[in-house]
Amino acid sequence: MSCMAALAVAALGAAAPARAEVAEVRLTHQPGMIYMPIILMEIQKLVEKRAAEAGLGDVKVSWVTLTSGGASVDALISGNIDFVTSGATNLLLAWDRTRGEVKGLAGSGGAPMLLVTRNPEVKTLADFSAKDRIAVPTVKVSTQAVLLQIAAERQLGEAGRNKLDPITIQLGHPDAVGAVLSANNEVNSHFSLPPYQQIELKDSKVHAVLNSYDIVGGPLSNAVVFGKKSFAEANPKLTKAVLDALEDADALIRDEPRKAAELYLAATGEKLTPDELVAMMQQPGVVFSTTPYGTMLQADHMAKSGILKTRPANWRDFFLPFVHDKPGT
Repeated sequence: MSCMAALAVAALGAAAPARAEVAEVRLTHQPGMIYMPIILMEIQKLVEKRAAEAGLGDVKVSWVTLTSGGASVDALISGNIDFVTSGATNLLLAWDRTRGEVKGLAGSGGAPMLLVTRNPEVKTLADFSAKDRIAVPTVKVSTQAVLLQIAAERQLGEAGRNKLDPITIQLGHPDAVGAVLSANNEVNSHFSLPPYQQIELKDSKVHAVLNSYDIVGGPLSNAVVFGKKSFAEANPKLTKAVLDALEDADALIRDEPRKAAELYLAATGEKLTPDELVAMMQQPGVVFSTTPYGTMLQADHMAKSGILKTRPANWRDFFLPFVHDKPGT
């Protein structure tokens, strides 16, 4: 445990009510390679292991798969989930909406995201028209939607920031793949993530238009873990156990990538070979780390666009102290 993390546990523990911590923690994940650490946490029972080591006994860990960041945030705020894994944009919206009650615990995973299309006439963002439809996980506020706005503003000027909003639709990644690969479906484009974009690009009719790495200029935590500050304050040891389990999963991916790939594919049933997945995991720009990357770029854009009422001064404003010693951005 780092010095900062130890201090965070101590501080939160001092603020917590004098009672036992909860005996169950409820978490979500979504499909996609960037959620690999979370999926490994589930199938390897890493949270249970870390909770037992922390002296919390036999903690029950419940998992829910949700394909929408908006649905995940709603479940968190309503009290049906304790920790959500979704895009940083959803964390920022929840942090803003709850006036700081919802905060990030850690980064999870990140990989360059590609905007792909089967429309041969589309070479740049300026070529999209009303006849196109771009699938994103959540319109206007998903990581893909916000990065699309940032890219549109850079390419088309400030007036073009929201030009593509009318042709974006909400669709989960697996369904979007089926749509893009179907010649008769109105959804002909998809701002995706691994492994879905690689599956789409196997079709010779599909090509890439935009790469998120070029927008951010470095790694981006597409997925972050977040929950309620009150839960962390009341359950500091269990919260730290979740963070430690996440770092254990990251270590497995780093040290035994093929084993991690095999476990992930067995759990998800995705139609890839372990070698194909390992190659995706080792591409430039892919990161599995609890350090949150690229979150302030999104926060600045959302504040400038009026989506956020409060602009954070830095990324630590919307993350819990457990990761404040990390080189986040």
